[in-house]
Amino acid sequence: MIGLTSSEPVNSPTRSRKLTLSEYVRRRNGVPFGAKGALGNMMQRSLGARSFAGFWRYWNPIFGYGLGRYVFVPLKSVTPPALALVVTFVVCGALHDLVTMLVRGSAAFLFTPWFFFLGVGVLLGGAVGMDLSGRPWFVRAAVHLAYLSICLLLAVMVNSYAGL
Repeated sequence: MIGLTSSEPVNSPTRSRKLTLSEYVRRRNGVPFGAKGALGNMMQRSLGARSFAGFWRYWNPIFGYGLGRYVFVPLKSVTPPALALVVTFVVCGALHDLVTMLVRGSAAFLFTPWFFFLGVGVLLGGAVGMDLSGRPWFVRAAVHLAYLSICLLLAVMVNSYAGL
């Protein structure tokens, strides 16, 4: 979700140029938008990321591009970056809940708290300097799957407590 500007070297004339969706997806997936292998690359890169923030950098780059550009970046200009990050995750969860409600035809509030906890996890991972880069891919994947699962469990507990 973060990093919508080009990460070219500081002296590059394109450094501050905003990436197009196509450029963003290619940078995240390593292949062009819609290319064969894009889903596999996304899974490989996200689950093998060195941190929770890295996981989200690679997960669903199309959705991440929109959230980064239209939610995170504007929020970051008026709030502390950590708050902007968590609010962006909450907005993402709310969008997932909205789609779920439209499909089900009834209230559903699982994704909003789940994504809140996911955002907090990104902040905590950054605060402790999380770096799994020296670990084998399967260990990094297991850590990311545990993170997703624990955050989901917390959201289910919140829903149970709230009677939702």
